[in-house]
Amino acid sequence: MQLPDIDSLRCFVAAAHHRSFRKAAREVALSPGAFSDRIKRLEELLGARLFQRTTRTCQLTPEGERALVFASRAIDSARRTLDAGSTTPVAFDLVVGTRYELGLSWLVPSLAALEEKVKERKLHLFFSDTEALLLALDRGQCDCVVTSARLGRPGLEMPPLHEEKYVLVAAPTLLEEKPLRTHKDAANHALLDAHLDLPLFRYFLDGRPSKETWRFGRVQRLGTIAAIAAQARAGVGVAVLPRYFVEKDLAKRALVEPFPKAKLSGDFFRLVYRTAHPRADDIARLGDDLRALPLR
Repeated sequence: MQLPDIDSLRCFVAAAHHRSFRKAAREVALSPGAFSDRIKRLEELLGARLFQRTTRTCQLTPEGERALVFASRAIDSARRTLDAGSTTPVAFDLVVGTRYELGLSWLVPSLAALEEKVKERKLHLFFSDTEALLLALDRGQCDCVVTSARLGRPGLEMPPLHEEKYVLVAAPTLLEEKPLRTHKDAANHALLDAHLDLPLFRYFLDGRPSKETWRFGRVQRLGTIAAIAAQARAGVGVAVLPRYFVEKDLAKRALVEPFPKAKLSGDFFRLVYRTAHPRADDIARLGDDLRALPLR
């Protein structure tokens, strides 16, 4: 039985990763013609079409999706075989996508400790909002993404890292001037949130009685939790924010909880990456190391 060669499998995995024969050919240092020929011969050997191609992109067929899992494992096994013959670990890079606030408060201060833990692992950060991070993951600009977004897409691993707890907060001076004791008081306040659909305030609403109607005097959309927290400290309005992000403000009473007994719904930060990623085992190990680091 003839077996696929590793170089052809590398071409296949690169094309699946980039969703472009041209970009994949550059990665493996082949001409577009030679690259296409390798994929064609691999398809002939397997007796299955691996890609549906257009003039700009290529998409895996169902047969390609199945083959990708085994191809990635074969490449990883071959790499580990080489590593087994060497006493020096082979250095590798991982690009981690993250939101600005979480990256700056948690990942950047942890880079040195993470690289010390696995010295051959070199980490790079890619900052953007959630939608752009997922697009970067699709395009291969990131190897993995830290996000609390709930995804229902196939072919992704999403191990949880940390629980994300939320809290409703406001400046104490604001609440002294305009108390917020019931939903009826909301009309006297501005609500600070990220986007039009109020994704943060929903964590508070989920735990409230359905008979309550919360109508704020106005809503200010600010895009990032750092901007929301700054406006909340300035007494502009009330906001729902991740507890880890405002823990110091709560301790110093720069922010307080109008409803300290309220039970807000929560979420989890997850490490999202493709199941068939060539470095899936290394990304999973990174997830274990991130899980051991407390949020801050």
